[in-house]
Amino acid sequence: MARSKGGTPATVALERAGVAFVARSYDHDPSADSYGLEAAEALGVPPERVFKTLLVDTGSGLAVGIVPVDRLLDLKAIASALGAKKATMADPKVAERSTGYVVGGISPLGQRKALPTVLDATARDFETILVSGGKRGFDLELAPADLAALTRAIFADIAR
Repeated sequence: MARSKGGTPATVALERAGVAFVARSYDHDPSADSYGLEAAEALGVPPERVFKTLLVDTGSGLAVGIVPVDRLLDLKAIASALGAKKATMADPKVAERSTGYVVGGISPLGQRKALPTVLDATARDFETILVSGGKRGFDLELAPADLAALTRAIFADIAR
């Protein structure tokens, strides 16, 4: 995928779609316990507005769950939202191969292959949310409706 100068596949996808977004960078600390909570603190944004991208395996394929960084993904809830019997966390190496991103920098946008995606319903509580921009230390701020449209995500209560 062609990249704009200094861009990532995620920013390219947003630019191609004509979606408004704000790129937000910060100095990433490799020793941080939580990449998402680190981003929230470094960017001065409440953690409930910063969302992490997690991959799950439903047994019939991979899917994406997007939840606030201060919450956990409810595997039963995402399985139900996807119409699957169960879901388990995808192996990190499989997630990296599938998305083209490294763990801690997996963006829901610009992935190598479009996957079924579920966005936690709390995202609708905010005018904008932040998600990974495709590398550690780089987030994108955009409207939840735009994120859902670009990823063909459904909204569901998948965080606990």
